[in-house]
Amino acid sequence: MAHLTPPADPYLVLGVPRDAGQADIAAAYRVLVRTLHPDTGDADPERFAAVLAAYRLLRDPRRRAAYDRDHPRPADVPIPVKVHQPPPSREPDLRVGPVRRHQRW
Repeated sequence: MAHLTPPADPYLVLGVPRDAGQADIAAAYRVLVRTLHPDTGDADPERFAAVLAAYRLLRDPRRRAAYDRDHPRPADVPIPVKVHQPPPSREPDLRVGPVRRHQRW
């Protein structure tokens, strides 16, 4: 039996989030196997092999923990922010008019 190399990201191959439970992983695996199996009309041998390798890795809690430890989650993608700076003005930012005091009766 040929040794299959694990996919780049087994979570993406199965279409599950990294915090998915075993039941969610198994359900996603079953759906993909039914869709990609060689006996079906939509057979894709390469993707089928990738699904098998991903499930083999994620179904075993020890292998999954080792993978998660060795492949940490990608850092949050930074969102570029452009700050609009108004042109400097010669007037103060705060304008205060004369203060009137009213007498209390």
